[in-house]
Amino acid sequence: MPGILEGLNVAECAAFIACPYATMTLAQLGADVIRIDGMQGGLDYKRWPVAANGRSLYWAGLNKGKKSVRIDIRSEEGRELAQAIIAASGIFATNLPATGWLAPEALMAKRADLIMATIVGNHDGSTALDYTVNCAAGFPGITGPEGSDAPVNHVLPAWDLLAGMSLATAILAAERHRTRTGEGQRIRVALSDVAFAVVSDLGYLAEAQINGTARARHGNHIYGAFGHDFATADGRRLMVAAVSVGQWKSLVAATGIEPQVVAYEANGADLSLETDRFEAREAIVAWLAPWFAARTLDEARTALDAARACWGPYQDVAQMLAGDPRVSPANPMFAPVAHRGLGETLTARTPMDFSKVGAVPPLSGPVLGQHTDEVLATLLQLDSGAIGALHDRHIIGGPDDLK
Repeated sequence: MPGILEGLNVAECAAFIACPYATMTLAQLGADVIRIDGMQGGLDYKRWPVAANGRSLYWAGLNKGKKSVRIDIRSEEGRELAQAIIAASGIFATNLPATGWLAPEALMAKRADLIMATIVGNHDGSTALDYTVNCAAGFPGITGPEGSDAPVNHVLPAWDLLAGMSLATAILAAERHRTRTGEGQRIRVALSDVAFAVVSDLGYLAEAQINGTARARHGNHIYGAFGHDFATADGRRLMVAAVSVGQWKSLVAATGIEPQVVAYEANGADLSLETDRFEAREAIVAWLAPWFAARTLDEARTALDAARACWGPYQDVAQMLAGDPRVSPANPMFAPVAHRGLGETLTARTPMDFSKVGAVPPLSGPVLGQHTDEVLATLLQLDSGAIGALHDRHIIGGPDDLK
């Protein structure tokens, strides 16, 4: 099924998360994305988690919908072939060092209107990873139990993912500029810039600069509103959130704490205000904890859902897969998809829905080199004899599961 980006061609030489996530986002919207790797695969080809046969579930997931090409990029002939694919595609994304055969000057000499999109660690080009950026952005110091001095890292590579989405957005903006003007250009996104921009955008930077304070830890409370986790009678935990007035009223109605609310407000507080709910957070937790402790998760679910309260269960991925209808074929974002070398797994398409263009179904991940011959034949118009000769000289490789 064609997607909204049908006709957009992108080549990629990349590894790990940010850049592959950017191009996967474009592929899920219908772009034709070609991933170019060396003969043994890139740095992330065997990255955990892996299946029993050693194939990387991570690699397959981040390369859904892409075409995989294996080229001996250590050889001069292989590099020239890779450059030809990049030039023919017209858009190139990478997080590898933009030097030598990947230098902008070398690539734009092959195609003047090339859009070259690069992810770097820091704005000065020095190295950074999500882990080193996150600690510097201050979030581990305000994550974790209240009163603790130890930093708490999160396991979600949030800055990689946001950098990937930033790069995908930038590529589309540059492509729009090229459509209007005929001009190609370089795009550069620094991973740490993405994180520090968020610190600024959410007011954390201004809080430190204007108020002279750094955000403190508040455990599992939601800063500036009410939200907290609670234990249920069957040993489960759930999170409730009351950010809006409507969510607060629903939580009060579901749990029957209106008498406590009225008594508390008699002293001048107004719990319809986010700030007052935050100030009263420990009291509210004390009112709610016995209610949840007396009920199982399913009993709490019934009452909270009936009142349209905002809440969610704590669950691991296996529990989510087994019992959450949002992560199942009941959600049209998901469908079972057969991935070559891995078998069938529940797979997501893009979460973006468009009213005028049908969604591209969930796509499978390739195996390394699965589309080498196809890309050379269709994109570069090489005949079977020329492709066969490249194989004979070990300049290119086919699918690695057929070796």
